[in-house]
Amino acid sequence: MEYARYDLLYKKLYGLFDDVTPLKKDCGAVCGRACCKGDAATGMRLFPHEKTALRTVENDGARFALCDGECSRGERPLSCRIFPFFPVIDEAGGVKVIVDPRAEAVCPLARHSEHIAFRKIFLRRMHAAANLLYADPECRAFLREITEEIEDVQAVREKIK
Repeated sequence: MEYARYDLLYKKLYGLFDDVTPLKKDCGAVCGRACCKGDAATGMRLFPHEKTALRTVENDGARFALCDGECSRGERPLSCRIFPFFPVIDEAGGVKVIVDPRAEAVCPLARHSEHIAFRKIFLRRMHAAANLLYADPECRAFLREITEEIEDVQAVREKIK
């Protein structure tokens, strides 16, 4: 029963991004699909109970999907579909969408996000996805965990400046 609930959740989430990406053009053409080339340390992290047809590895208790640079768009896990954005828990305990600072290492969109006009439809769907994830207790706990990771990254960057 639990898996049926998550199958439905991910079907809804994936459907939000079946026909929309952050840019009107293929952003992978800008960077040579850098986000599609991962290993056990840099693959795309899977959300709770998420299934994928891609090869997966476990690293420090987390599951990551690995890609060799090309896959069927329908096989992409949620992290791929929303990259370089991520929903995080905000100061009030709700959820908000940010450009993920962890993506800056590989993604020019993340590094230069303040100068890019992202598609409004993508951002609206990103907010809808954030709310769906936040409504599920396990996904909300996952978002809290990732929010802490992102805050740690931001704190280190502030110390370096």
